[in-house]
Amino acid sequence: MTARNIATLALLVGTMLPAQASAAGLYFSERGVRPLARGGAFTAGANDLGAIWYNPAGIYDAGSSFLFDASWLNFTTDYTRRANLVQRDPNTGQVVAEFEQTFVTVEGESPVVPIPTLAGSFKVHDDWVIALGLEAPYSAITSYPEEVGGAPAPSRYSLITLEGSALGIVGAWVAYAPNDMWRFGIGMNALIGRFVATTMFGSCVPDRFFCAQEQPDFDSLAQIDVGPIFAPSGNVGVQFIPHPQWQAGMAFQAPMVIRAPATLKVQLPTSPAFQTARVQGQDASVGFELPWSLRWGLQYEPIEQLFVEVDGSWEGWSIHDSIDIAPQGVALANVAGFPNPTVMPAQSIPRNFQDSLSIRLGGEYGLDVTDELTVWFRGGLSYESSAIPDEYLSVLTVDVNKLTTGLGLGVAVEAWRFDLVYAHVFGQDVDVDPADAAIPLLAPLEANVPEPHTVNGGLYSARANVFGLGLRYDFDEGPAAEHDDETDEDN
Repeated sequence: MTARNIATLALLVGTMLPAQASAAGLYFSERGVRPLARGGAFTAGANDLGAIWYNPAGIYDAGSSFLFDASWLNFTTDYTRRANLVQRDPNTGQVVAEFEQTFVTVEGESPVVPIPTLAGSFKVHDDWVIALGLEAPYSAITSYPEEVGGAPAPSRYSLITLEGSALGIVGAWVAYAPNDMWRFGIGMNALIGRFVATTMFGSCVPDRFFCAQEQPDFDSLAQIDVGPIFAPSGNVGVQFIPHPQWQAGMAFQAPMVIRAPATLKVQLPTSPAFQTARVQGQDASVGFELPWSLRWGLQYEPIEQLFVEVDGSWEGWSIHDSIDIAPQGVALANVAGFPNPTVMPAQSIPRNFQDSLSIRLGGEYGLDVTDELTVWFRGGLSYESSAIPDEYLSVLTVDVNKLTTGLGLGVAVEAWRFDLVYAHVFGQDVDVDPADAAIPLLAPLEANVPEPHTVNGGLYSARANVFGLGLRYDFDEGPAAEHDDETDEDN
């Protein structure tokens, strides 16, 4: 390893700070500028530092190189809430009338925040390559209005905003090639950062007569700030090259278990019942799980520099069954009609996700313009099933069946490669029958409730545009490599 490569490694480690990696929620798109341009088909053909996410075995072919790319996930979703309203006899509690109400449509949007990949690799031996990297999932930091037309927004009980979230994955990898037919890779990585969600609690106790369940002056603005998060995990991968035109690959990413401290801030309702009330404490803990994933792919090169790959994947989202929030000593004091103080109960957001399957087809073609200039044309598409059963869909995380198309361009000049991508994600609309909706209204006060009051019924639509650019530098092809070759010849 040259002195220049060692200096670059030191610079990379010094700049690998998680504050710049912003993401939250589910992964709404495949990641990486070059891989996304291929429709995410980048398991068998992974041969640069994008492999740290897709297949660490491909790190071997990255050699000594540096990669930086960033994309903007322009995510938009519309939600038209529908709810079943029930009128009960105040004396007997029996239902006397029931009808469905449709609320005004609200739109969720994501800010202009670049989602980065920053990685460096070094060929320490003819058979071995090591890499360090920082990346963030292509997820949407969505915000919804708190009010629409001067009235409280109907989405407020599921989510107001995820702004303030900052999550990234850092890791170290090693790849080994014992011969020309096999590549093996393994890495240790960890999810780090913070997750912040702002929403509304409903503070009306259902078995009391002095308020309605979604009465605005009984709303409690709440923010849960989870972190610092440190969730270790790892991934492994293999590539097999039985023939110069054929290449196969498979990779596995282990799940991540999040157990982190949190701060719970609650703004009490404006109702006179809470006029003298106050909140005691704000500490809590949060727990949830993120999935394992298995990828496999086959790449074919029918003519020189034309690569076509088909991939599949299976993501084990069924381990993500709830988000559990456990307040630690948080209580409400001086609430009319309740013990003083009243301890805030544990909150659980049911998720009950299901495994997700996807298929991808993509490729790229390199056109040699000159001996030192190659232009790469890329394209691909993918289809992925939703991880969320309809009855558990909410604006907190909108994941639907989706079709993604990607187009990209790469320009390779000597040791440099510049990449561009545009992708569009077409989401399938989902209509959640209010009778099947399963996400309950969260409440800071506990009472006997005859049946859960749900808040996620209605029509959901989602789509996204992804714009990205990237830069790769190959030390094996640059001036440092030329200097090393000259030195070797002199010796």
